[in-house]
Amino acid sequence: MTENKKNTKTSTTKTIIIRPRVTEKTATLSDKNVYTFEVSRDANKNEIKKEIERIYKVKPIKVNIAKISEKKVFVKGRFGKKSGGKKAYVFLKKGDKISFL
Repeated sequence: MTENKKNTKTSTTKTIIIRPRVTEKTATLSDKNVYTFEVSRDANKNEIKKEIERIYKVKPIKVNIAKISEKKVFVKGRFGKKSGGKKAYVFLKKGDKISFL
């Protein structure tokens, strides 16, 4: 009386796109249809591309990833460090836009 159970994958939702990076540099890049996002450390280009399509309903042409290195800081008399991470440059075709507000 054993039942055949299928191995079902439990969908673990992980946060791939953390937040958009809004700086002076990214503001000038957005004029050229390039948008920058902070992404999780274990995210790859394909996952980022799918998340951008799902969240913002636009199809990226390509995605580049850059590492953000850790930085040493001195705050309130104590030494510390800012944790690094990853950022993704998302290229859109002409006419597509992403609005953050």
